[in-house]
This record gives sequence, C-alpha cells and structure tokens, in this order.
Amino acid sequence: MAEPIIAPVGLAGSRTRPAAIVAALRPRQWTKNLLLFAGIVFAAELGDGTRLLEAVAAFVAYCAASSAAYLVNDVRDAASDRLHPVKRTRPVASGRVSPGVALGTAVGLALLALVVAAVLGPASLACMAAFLALQGAYSLRLKSVQLLDVLTIAALFVLRAAAGAIAVDVRISPWLLVCTFLLALFLALSKRRHELVLLADGATSHRRILEEYSPYLLDQMIGVVTATTLMAYTIYTVSPETTQKFGTDWLGLTIPFPLYGIFRYLYLVHQRQAGGSPADLLLTDRGLLVCVLLWGVAVAGIIYWPL
Repeated sequence: MAEPIIAPVGLAGSRTRPAAIVAALRPRQWTKNLLLFAGIVFAAELGDGTRLLEAVAAFVAYCAASSAAYLVNDVRDAASDRLHPVKRTRPVASGRVSPGVALGTAVGLALLALVVAAVLGPASLACMAAFLALQGAYSLRLKSVQLLDVLTIAALFVLRAAAGAIAVDVRISPWLLVCTFLLALFLALSKRRHELVLLADGATSHRRILEEYSPYLLDQMIGVVTATTLMAYTIYTVSPETTQKFGTDWLGLTIPFPLYGIFRYLYLVHQRQAGGSPADLLLTDRGLLVCVLLWGVAVAGIIYWPL
C-alpha cells in the first residue's frame, strides 16, 4: 500500500483552522500538570478555597507553558515527525498548522503563563521562568544528549510538583519530589524503549538520540528506576514524619496501587508495544485509569478522614 502523501509544513498557512491549532496544543497532555495539585492535596489544604483557586491558576499557567513548548518542538521536529507512523499526523508535521502560526501561538501562551505566575508571586514567577528555560534547553539541545534527555524530562515533572506547592504556599515532602522524579524517569525511559522498538531500523532517522540506546540498556535502567521508585514511595508512606503529619499510619496501605500501576505499565510496554504517550495510555487503558483513580480516592480518604 502506498504511503499517504503528507503536505509540506511550509504550505499550510492558508489552511490553518482553530481545531487544528487546538489539536497542536495537545490538551490530552495536560494531565501531566495535575501534579500541580500534589502540594495542596498532600498538605491537607484542599478545603481552603483561596489555596484551591491558586492551585487552579497554577495548573492553567503550566498547561499554557506546556503547550507553548509542544508547539516549538513540533516546528523544530516537523521533518523527522513525518517519518514517524503516528507523529506524522500532528498538525504541524501534516501541514494543517503553519510554523508561523505555531510559533506565534507559542509566544502568546508563554507570556500568558508568565503573567499568571507573576500574579501568584515572585517565587512562582521564578519557577515558571525556570520551567520555560529548561523546556527551551531541552528543545534546542538537551533532547539530543544521551541520559540528559530523560533526566531533563524528569526534572520538568519535579518543577511542576514544586510549583504547585509554591503557588499555594505549602511545604511539600522531599520524598514526594523524589517519587515524582523517579516515576517521571521511569515513564521517559519506557517511552524511549517504545520508540526504539516501534521504529526499528528507522528509529535514528526519527530521533537521533535513539542511536545511543538499545532495548537491553533501557531495560536495565528501567529495572533500577522501577525498584527505586517503589522503595522511595514505601519509605514516604511509612516514615514517622508522614505518620505524624497526617495523624495515621494507614498511608502504607496505598503501596499496592503504584506497584500494580508500574507493573501494568511494563506489561503494556513489553507485551502490547504501548508506551509512546504516557498521558494517552493513562486515558485509554482501563486498568491504569482505574488504578490511578482508586489510588487517589484511597490517599484522599486516608489524609482527610484518618482513622
């Protein structure tokens, strides 16, 4: 069967439509920014109306910043995305959104994110500036440097979690930041493995950094990160500090949820060749979705209604 013809990006200017621009923002990826609520949830301040509004504002700001980064990435990677069986349908790569429109929208979203962050306070503004700077460094250089590419992705998740706590002026446990970093690293490594296996001999044509990895190497690193993630979460839930803070030692009962979730994700990566988009997988795989929802309900119940 002949390959579908993909229109060059540069010819798309006259055909840009609002629906295509919205698709280019990748709204399904905004689920990553739910980490902004970790600070207020684990500080047991979810009932504080003012803090909740601040958390929502931070969430909106980081959704805008994330979408700005996606647009810039799509413009830079348009040529290589056309070689990918899935990414070639993205609005910029397929020609439905022109580079000029994409970059103009990205600038507007970045400014919006900075303005909202500034309203939340100087510390929030500094955190947002760091987030945008790291996103820019990743797009321009770091995504092409072995190991630093996945470590940068994990660091961006930590910035999200920290920004949520800063926005509502609460302290977030260092253990939660460690868990966030490790879990994000696990997802980034799994995504690299998925790309490497899916694209096979054409992997390096799509993403040059993939030539620095192999499935065996990635499996070794995923194994280390998996064990470390579960250990860090276990230590957090049963630590005396956590027990004293929430007035209960029942948080350890939630350990089976991340254990199942990680195992389920590994099953999908290895047996179903999934994992290219963690956000999409979370929304489409019933097992993962139910696991995350049950974990959230269990954590909220234990924290807000301790026995």
